[in-house]
Amino acid sequence: MMIRAFKRGSCREQTSLLPPRIEDYVDATNPVRAIDAYVANLDLVALGFRHAGRQSGAGQPPYDPADLLKLYLYGYINQIRSSRRLEREAGRNLELIWLLRGLVPGYRTIANFRKENGAALKAANRDFVFLARALDLLGGELVAIDSAFFRGDASKASITTQRKLAERLRALECDIEAYANALEASDAAEAAQMPSSVDCKDIRDLPTPEKLAALMARRTRTKADLDRLEENGELQLSRTDADARLLTKGGHTVAGYNVQLAADEKHKLIVACEVVNDGNDSGQLYAMAAAAKAALGVATLTAVADAGYYNGETLKACEADAVTAYVPPVERNQRLAAQGRFGRGDFHYDADTDVYHCPAGERLKPMNGRKQDAAGKLQIRYAARVAACGSCSLRAACLTEKAKLRIVYRWEHEDVVERHLARMRDAGAMMRRRSAVVEHPFGTLKCRAGYRHFLVRGFDKVRGEWSLMALSYNFTRVLSIFGIEGFIASLAR
Repeated sequence: MMIRAFKRGSCREQTSLLPPRIEDYVDATNPVRAIDAYVANLDLVALGFRHAGRQSGAGQPPYDPADLLKLYLYGYINQIRSSRRLEREAGRNLELIWLLRGLVPGYRTIANFRKENGAALKAANRDFVFLARALDLLGGELVAIDSAFFRGDASKASITTQRKLAERLRALECDIEAYANALEASDAAEAAQMPSSVDCKDIRDLPTPEKLAALMARRTRTKADLDRLEENGELQLSRTDADARLLTKGGHTVAGYNVQLAADEKHKLIVACEVVNDGNDSGQLYAMAAAAKAALGVATLTAVADAGYYNGETLKACEADAVTAYVPPVERNQRLAAQGRFGRGDFHYDADTDVYHCPAGERLKPMNGRKQDAAGKLQIRYAARVAACGSCSLRAACLTEKAKLRIVYRWEHEDVVERHLARMRDAGAMMRRRSAVVEHPFGTLKCRAGYRHFLVRGFDKVRGEWSLMALSYNFTRVLSIFGIEGFIASLAR
């Protein structure tokens, strides 16, 4: 018996009588078998994938969209997003060789599939939620809603704001005026054959018509950009990715997109998601809750979100659509509290008599008409008597020196907010459930998978790529619940 120091592999020159089959590359519990079975059960024509359902024709046939979808799903599950890396893996990764049956698409073909099928990828992600519902993986009672900023394929320097454009335009106009005055002074000095009165250290510093023309061209471009923003009602302009925006939260600014999602409590699966370029979440609550409610197919739903989603109008919309919302209220009238004066919360409303009671016990009655605030809400004004305010012992803590009476504004649908505030008094446990549910998807995608930015540009493509991220997350969660063989058996049923 020969004693060996280490284990040795087979000789590379050894001829094999029976070469292994591609089928032998992966065992029965390999996740690629689940990917293959899942994509095989999809109706790619109904989902809208390009070239799906194509019949034979002249010329070189395209790759089957099913194969490219398998490739991308495998890549996003395994943190491989680059089209060039996917091309390399298709030629050397035994799992992908099995999954694609030896096909090796070029990186341009791979990249174009993601670019051209944004809507279809979004439909495929939605279809997987319906599959999860059919497999009884969704509770359908409570969803948690949250958002996160993802960097886009654009730098901060490529995005400018309306304010910066206006400042740049003013600066250019000043420079143009100064150059024009300097040119006139130089021309006048030359005509009089006298030394120029222009203060220049060197002859090269003298203004030239070319410099003036360049400044005027820059002014024209800046004015066109500013006019375009005003025409579209936008506040920012991105030259690289037209839909990316500068988003700020907690002092951190990102050039990219705001990703919204709703996760079901039962297994923390993503049931609804959207990509927007508004950094403010206050108007997103009802849109996400309604999308989750439709995906779950339920008549009533409980939705929890953080304080960034607090908005009276969205709370009203949720209540009208049988969605019970739990959102921490935002503290109002902080300015008055800092000044040591009574805020809105110190005045108590009596619904039976439709009056407010001030801290001194005086009644504030409703005034005629409605007043529209900056947000477009109609407010009812409740005013105290001038005589009562003038002789009140608490006047210094309520009014300024010039004010004659106190007026309290009440939104015409304030009863919705009051019911919500009453519900939030004992909602500590509910908010802890929110953190346990919705932090899991974002934590998994951003920290474990490392998905913090998009590789594509524009809403259609970005939403398609996010759908791949969400689909890979949901797919992995379902596999961990069922197991590979259990999931394939469920698909067969």
